[in-house]
This record gives sequence, structure tokens and C-alpha cells, in this order.
Amino acid sequence: MQRKSLLKLRNLLIVGLLATGTWGAMGFKLPDDWTDRIVLALQKFTQNYPQEKVYLHFDKDYYAPGETMWFSAYITLNNLPALGARNLYAELRDAKGAVVQKELVLAYEGGAAGEFQLPESIKPGLYQVRAYTAWMLNFDSTFLFYRNIQILDPKNTAATEKPAAKNYSVQFFPEGGDLIQEVNSTVAFKAIDENGYPIKVAGVVRNSKDEQVAVIETVHDGMGSFELKPVAGETYKAVVQSASGQQKNFPLPAVKASGLALKVFNRGARVFYLTGYHGLDTSHNELMLVAQMQNQMVYRAMLNIEEGKVSGLIPAKDLPSGILQLTIFDKTGRPLSERIVYINQKTDTLDFFLDPQELNKGPRERTELVLQVPDSMRGRVSVSVTDADQVPRDPNANNIITHGLLTSDLHGYVHNPYWYFRNDSASTLQALDLVMLTNGWRRFSWEEIINDKYPEIRYPYEQGISITGTAFTTGRNPMTDGQVSFLIRIPVDSSTAIASAPVDSKGRFLLENMLFSDTANIYFQGNMANKKWKDVDVEFDRHFFDIYAPVKTPMPLLPPPPVDSRILKNYLATVSEGNSVNRTITNRTIYLKEVNINAKKPTAAESTDKRYATGMFSSDNGYTFDLTQENPTSFNVFQYLQARVPGLQINGDINSPSLSWRGGAPGVFLDQMPVDIQTVANIPMADVALIKVYRPPFMGGFGGANGAIAIWTRRGGDSRPDPTAKGMEMMKKGGYRILKEFYNPDYAVKKEVHRLPDKRLTLYWNANLKIDTTNNTARFTFYNNDFTKNYHVVLEAMDQYGRVGRVEKNF
Repeated sequence: MQRKSLLKLRNLLIVGLLATGTWGAMGFKLPDDWTDRIVLALQKFTQNYPQEKVYLHFDKDYYAPGETMWFSAYITLNNLPALGARNLYAELRDAKGAVVQKELVLAYEGGAAGEFQLPESIKPGLYQVRAYTAWMLNFDSTFLFYRNIQILDPKNTAATEKPAAKNYSVQFFPEGGDLIQEVNSTVAFKAIDENGYPIKVAGVVRNSKDEQVAVIETVHDGMGSFELKPVAGETYKAVVQSASGQQKNFPLPAVKASGLALKVFNRGARVFYLTGYHGLDTSHNELMLVAQMQNQMVYRAMLNIEEGKVSGLIPAKDLPSGILQLTIFDKTGRPLSERIVYINQKTDTLDFFLDPQELNKGPRERTELVLQVPDSMRGRVSVSVTDADQVPRDPNANNIITHGLLTSDLHGYVHNPYWYFRNDSASTLQALDLVMLTNGWRRFSWEEIINDKYPEIRYPYEQGISITGTAFTTGRNPMTDGQVSFLIRIPVDSSTAIASAPVDSKGRFLLENMLFSDTANIYFQGNMANKKWKDVDVEFDRHFFDIYAPVKTPMPLLPPPPVDSRILKNYLATVSEGNSVNRTITNRTIYLKEVNINAKKPTAAESTDKRYATGMFSSDNGYTFDLTQENPTSFNVFQYLQARVPGLQINGDINSPSLSWRGGAPGVFLDQMPVDIQTVANIPMADVALIKVYRPPFMGGFGGANGAIAIWTRRGGDSRPDPTAKGMEMMKKGGYRILKEFYNPDYAVKKEVHRLPDKRLTLYWNANLKIDTTNNTARFTFYNNDFTKNYHVVLEAMDQYGRVGRVEKNF
């Protein structure tokens, strides 16, 4: 209970800092001596720069074109649910780092939900999801959330295989950081091929006299270690051979004539450390060892080489699970040696019991599952139920446990992280320690924070949607006395708000913490103190999320493990059949009995079509989209059309895409005149009134043999100003994604749509399962499809104290 109370206190402190905006103003006393200087530097970093993390739970590990990628997000601040977070940014990027889809979703109480709808036209291959908050962008991008996603090729029914590698490399990591003359060291290594996969290697270490001094042999996933006591004046190289027989030489790190190396023995309840040294002068007699976890100091000890105090132990039985960082400092505050170890506490994860209340596997029959949660648990639970026989799975992939306790605090890539949590055997723990030896921990630099160099805060902690900009008077001079007035209309719910933002001495203004979905029509006007608003120009800053810039990811873009060919074939066939059903639902007209319709009123789309399209362009041989009746949030016309026209392929960068329909490139027309793709890509969606996509052949102009895409820009009648916003300019601002509801049919009720085949492979998805706090249970029901015989359930959760848990079970 004491630990929970402390966690609650920390949570309240964080919320208070968010509410008052005092992170950068925390005061610290001046250090009394060099040891205080180090301790206070860590305290300042922890309190002024709290660490935010994001994790996404997906309904599946693999996808095919036409499916929906459902996800539930877990957001933490200093390892507690980030109660104040509101904006979560999620991107789906292709292998080149270009954005394919992206969305802003609303977070609440440390969680959020969203989805990526994969069009049938999406190019199969390797993609990567990147998710983050604005606050996380102030720090190393390595610590954003990344997840590799394989979108399988519907035409490929053979098992996917990783690409053949022709080259490899081996990296060497002396324990503590350096090889030091006459100091016995453990040297860990990691071998990977050119695709980033770990590989097996074997070999020896030789000195300059070509004498063998150590043996190299892989223990797990390309990693291993050996002992070496470097000799003065010697150089060392590794002679290794891969499993394919390729032999290569790699130099070991240079040997230092003097220095200090930290050696650690992790014994679970106790962590022993030993300091090895050589050639140090008397200025290094007095040292300090600091151990910190989650940016909190948990242990420190003074070492004195002259007195022989060079070792000790850290009691670890009361520490939480996670990475413990040990660092030795000299009197100048300079870190001399560093080591990370993993503390494994079995009681730190949530335990759940999942059992059926009612289990039925017949076609379209009902199943009810009951989840028993720990007493007094509050928090977020997400659950996915899929076909256990047809949906491919990656059992060792990163999940909420491995992310929260391991990978989110490591600078390097960890292959198959869940493998290290399978059991507590000596071999597994040894392999986990090799991960610690071969991956860095670099959330901050000791050298920088000790010298009062902290991260530059470019992005504030967001608790809503913000608009920033600059107001100018005549001559491009900043308006220094006045405000920018706003009238905000939200078409999706017909709401209206009035706001104002004062300008500062540089003409800068900020309107923050807005919460709205879809798109807002924002009318604005700059007002000087003397009310000469006509002489004021308002310019808005471009938000980072509005920039479609390719990103070079720090995480290797590795495909997941190969899929069994039988499972893959069945999976892709079922997805293809499901896509056909979905198209039928979208295009099907359902006729009602005993209804006679003699005439019909033209629809809005038909009216807009008649007003804009003339001649051959008035043809109805295709698809029509009336944008005068909606407020699309798409970046441009081509992103808007993705997945809306069956067979139309829109691939590559949406700013300059490649178009293909039925084997050729369709023509592109703007206001009934042929134009190039780039011209259309640069048209703001707010200026588009009508889009028509014609089936081939299109006779309305040259370039229509393979069909055509025609765009009309808005005319005066379709861009009428808001009468209540007279004299004001208008801009559109994208808001939070309107979430699509997961389709969970209720076959106890007869509906026309139930006549169609049921080819769902994700049978149930809930991004935030409701917990009954009176009996500590969560119940959920779903109906089977037409064929599934076994269910695969994956449940992930985080409670109010930041503890995580996971259940994976077949029924």
C-alpha cells in the first residue's frame, strides 16, 4: 500500500505541474560539493523534463490490403498514465519513410483509440507505424514508438521469406565501456547481417602476434561474450565465420593505457559491482557510483581506490522491474564507466484470469468471455479476438510488457523482445544480460546535464489543439498591441465558439487547448488597440503534423518472421472474399417491399454535378464526389481518392503520386482542362467542389483512354461567407479523427445485411474494455463468423499505477 500511495503522490505532482506550467521554473539549491552536483542534475532533469512514452496494441500482427488496422494506445508520463495528454499522432509510413496515412486522435486518461483503413489498392510490402506526442519530439527520436507491419501480397500465396544477405558485421562492447590495459574485461558482441537480422558466428580473438587469446561463439540471436585481459602495447582482432562460411576480420576497440571499468553481476535480489582499474593517478582515488532507474536515483556509494573500496552490492529486491543504470563518476563529475542491468520482478506485472462464460464455435453463434482483474484495478484494457487457425501471429514481437519494461528505454534495436520474458531460466537470463551489454541507454547525457545543458523545448506539452502565428501591421511590422479574434465553427456537430488571443512584443499569438473532431472553420481577424483591423495581416504557423516529410527511422525496417504457407494461403483467400463482401455492402441497393416510388428529388451530388460538369464531362460513367456537402480532412485530392474507387491505384508520395487504373494512367483534368498531377496535388481541399472519376475510355479530352479524374474548384455560390463572420477571413483546421466503430454483428437480431457471407477474421476488438469495479470483472461477447473453429485472444492492459499485463490464450 505504501508503494501505491507514493505512486499516487507522483501522479498528482505531474498533473499539478501540467496544470500550472511550472516545469521550467523548478528551483534547486546550489550544490555543496561535487557529489551534490551530480544528484541535483538528475533531479532537475527528472522534474523539468518528464519522460513520455507511447505504446500501441494492434488487433493483428499482419495485414492484407482492404483490412483495417485497429489500435489502442497507452500513454505514460514518468511511467504513470499520462492523464493530461490529449494529442496522439500516428503515422503509417512506407519502406522509404513517406507518409501513407496519418491521424490525430484524442487521448484521455492515458489512452486513445484509432485505426488505419488499408485500401485494396495499397501496395503490399513492409510498412512502419510511428506514434508519438508533441512532447516526445523534444528528445531523441529513437524513443518514439515504432512498429514494423507487413502488408501481405494477395497474389502471393507462398510463405514470405526474409531477403538473402550477402554481408554481415560484428560489433564489440567491452563491459563498462572500454578495454583497459591489465584489467580483465567481459567483451560482449552482436552479429547482424546487412538486412539487420541477427546471425550465428563463430571464431577467435587474436593479438598482434597472431596468437589466439579468446573464443567467439554466438549464444542467442547473434550475441555472445568472452573474457579478455588486454596486454600493454597489444592490438586485437576477431577472426569470425558466419554460418554460410564467409570469413571476416574485425578489429576490437583500442586498448587504453589507463582507466576504469565497471563489472556487474546480476543476482536478482542483489546486484554486485566491482571496479577494475589501471594507471589512474591520485585525483581518481575518490569516486562515486550512482544507480538510477526511470530517472530516479535509487542508490549511490562512495568508492576510494586508495583505501581499497572498489566493490559493493545494491539491494534490488524492492526495486521495480526495468533497466537499472550504474555509472561511476570522478570528482570533476565526469562519468568514467557505465553499465545497465535488467531487474526482473515477477510481481510487477498484472495477473489476469480469462475464462469462457459461454463458448460456442458454430457458425454465427454467440460467445461470452469473462476477464477477472486484480482487486481495485482501474485503468485501460484492450482486447482482440481473431481466428486462431487463419490469422498469422508473431509470438516474440514487442508487446506492452516488453515495451514498458525493456525496449522503450533502450537505444538499440532488440530482436524478438518477448523471447526474453518466456521464462526465468539461467539461459534466458544470460541472454537478457547480453541485451544489456550490447544496447545503450541514452535518454540523457550525464555530461550535458551536469554542465546544465538540457534539451531545447521546441514543442510544448499539448493538452488540446493549438493555433500559433504572427500578426503584422503595414510594412510587415509586428503588431505589438492588440489581439487576434476568432469565430470557430465545427460543422460536424454545428457547434460555435468565440475566442481571442493577445499578441506579444513580437506579434506572436497562441490559441490553445481546443477540442474538436473532423474539421473546424476558423474565422479570424487581427485587431489593434486602435481598432484598425483592416491594416492587420495574420499569418499562421504550419504545424509539424501538416508536413509530409519522409523520415529515416532509427529502428531497422525488418519484416516479421516468415508466415506458414498454409496459414498465409487461407488468410489471403479469406481477406479477398471479405473485401468482396464489403464492396457489396458499399454498393448494394437494398429494396424495401411494398414501396412504390414514381419520382425522386435530385440529390445534392446530382445538383452539384449539373452546375459544374458540361459536355462529355456530364457523363455518369464512373464515380462522383460532391465536396460542397462535406469537409474532408485529406491533404489533397489524391489522398482523398485513396480506397474510394475500386481498382484505382494511387501509389507513392501523395504530393506526386503514380496513377494506374485498369493497366494505364488515367487523364487528369482541372475545371475541364487537362493538367499535370503536380498541379492538382497542390490544390487545397477547401477549394475543391466536385471530383468525378470516369471509367475508361473517357471521351472528354486527350489522355482519357485509361479513364480520367476531373476536379472542379469552388465557385462563389459554393463558398459563401458565414454571415456572422462578416469582415473576417477563414481557414480550415483539422481536428481529431472521428473513430470508426468496429463492426460487431448481433445475429440475435435479423437484418438485411446478415444475408451476406461473414468473412471477418478479427471477430472482436475493443480498444477500451469497461471494467465492472464492483466484482472486478470485464465481460465481452461476440458472434462467430461462418467458419472459425478456434479463437485466439490477446488482451493487454495498464492500471492506474502504470503496471502492465497481458493475456494470450486460445479457445
